[in-house]
Amino acid sequence: MHNLEASQLTVMLLSLGLLIGMARLLGELARVLHQPAVLGELLAGVILGPTVFGQISPEWQAILFPSDGPNSIVLHGISTLAIVLFLLVAGLEVDLSTVWEQGRSAMKVGVLGTLVPFLLGLIGAWVIPDMLGRPPGGDPLIFALFLATAMSISALPVIAKTLMDLNLYRTDLGMVVVSAAIFNDLIGFTLFAIILGMIGSHGTGLSIVATITLTLLFAGLVLTVGRSFVHWTLPVLQAYTHWPAGVLGFIVTLGLFGAAFTEFIGIHAIFGSFIVGVAVGASDHLHERTRVMLEEFVSFIFAPVFFASIGLRVNFVTRFDLSLVVLLLVLACVGKLAGAVVGARWGGMPSRQAWAVGFAMNARGAMEIVLGLLALEAGVIRQRLFVALVVMAIVTSAMSGPLMRWVLRQKQPHKLQRVLSPKLFQQDMRATSSREAIHELAALAHQYYDLDIEAVEDLAWQREEIAATGIGNGVAIPHARISGLKEAIVAVGISEPGINFDAPDGQLAHVIFLLLTPRDDPSVQLGLSANIAKMFRNPESLQYVLLSKNFTELLAKFKVLDSR
Repeated sequence: MHNLEASQLTVMLLSLGLLIGMARLLGELARVLHQPAVLGELLAGVILGPTVFGQISPEWQAILFPSDGPNSIVLHGISTLAIVLFLLVAGLEVDLSTVWEQGRSAMKVGVLGTLVPFLLGLIGAWVIPDMLGRPPGGDPLIFALFLATAMSISALPVIAKTLMDLNLYRTDLGMVVVSAAIFNDLIGFTLFAIILGMIGSHGTGLSIVATITLTLLFAGLVLTVGRSFVHWTLPVLQAYTHWPAGVLGFIVTLGLFGAAFTEFIGIHAIFGSFIVGVAVGASDHLHERTRVMLEEFVSFIFAPVFFASIGLRVNFVTRFDLSLVVLLLVLACVGKLAGAVVGARWGGMPSRQAWAVGFAMNARGAMEIVLGLLALEAGVIRQRLFVALVVMAIVTSAMSGPLMRWVLRQKQPHKLQRVLSPKLFQQDMRATSSREAIHELAALAHQYYDLDIEAVEDLAWQREEIAATGIGNGVAIPHARISGLKEAIVAVGISEPGINFDAPDGQLAHVIFLLLTPRDDPSVQLGLSANIAKMFRNPESLQYVLLSKNFTELLAKFKVLDSR
């Protein structure tokens, strides 16, 4: 049996320590600058790879990060495990029910936001293949399908993080974007799995038809029978195993089994873990806190290894082609914006909201980089196009948030204090569940406004079932958009014991805002939600507000928090 020698173990530990440490350091710096952490993680690899470190000290760079030999194999294995787990977490973000429950807007954005850039990429790859970097002698069809898929896919994790940063994740606009991105990811990765089967890069002796058939059967079984199995198993694990270890171990085990199967049949392992993640994430029994814990573990430890290792593979200076980068950026942005904006307008969204959806969907981020790396390893593309894809992914991710913030600007921001009323304040709520809380606050609003209480409660609960409205730090914002309503109505309740609104941080909600806003003006709900999220962005805000003994003190504290 062959083992790593002491010197090789030393190099392995040093290289992993350098990768993780540098990636985390630069990832945190990127967050401080309001950029995705993946940008800093990629930069760490560029610094430690042939682009920078290799130019300063090629001997030490080759020792710490060799391109072949046992240490190279170990690093490749760890990077593969990292991306398998990363795609498992990405799959957990996918809730297929939200695509249907969001209705026509989400479906139209999802379909056109995928179809238009796909067709534009397909046409570009056929008409100007050399300008787009097709390798000499490369298969025209496979290259065209890859580029079309790369142009059409969005990055759900980056989109979700951008929406959270803008306090829009739990809003109606946020759910439309997330639903459309789910559709993009599911279709995009299925197409790419088929492309990998066509090129036989993971050849196992199976024919292309057999590989594709097994892939589709696997996805179908996991999303039906597997989904039911997960839904039945999760409550058992939560009841009889140590939480959260039992559930986390179960999810990771299933993800690795799925990855192993798709790798065996000739499709990259990431497709298997992604589909398993979708099946697990679809269960109502998966607590938000469990998902967040697994995401944080993978995002802070494993993902940085993968994204930093990308910079070790390519010299980003010698392989940088400005004309190709610009062409790819234009092709990507035009296709995605045209499809998503037209889809949103077709779905009845106002112009500003539609453009915000388009800018959000244009973020490519990690998903684009994953596809590019797999295509590079499979020989579909060369390093020049891979570098251009990475740059395009970084630029589109970085521009998404600022452009959304710009297009959603309000001439007069919606302030919570302007719509609050002492009549709609419940000091000591009796509700013990989220449904009861919505009913109690809806009944309070019904006393003073001409509202159909059953319709209001049903609309708010339907929204809650799509995605829980607990925003964390002890606050929940259930809401509904009401036809015929002329102005916003906000009922506020305080619950000392707390109510479970399935917040990402696992905390019970002690301050509950029921937002009822005009259906024909989504900006009101977006503005009020953002204002509330801003006031409670710090954990200390909750205790400060809970000291209020009456409505006057509550309003005073809200004004103080809003001014900070």
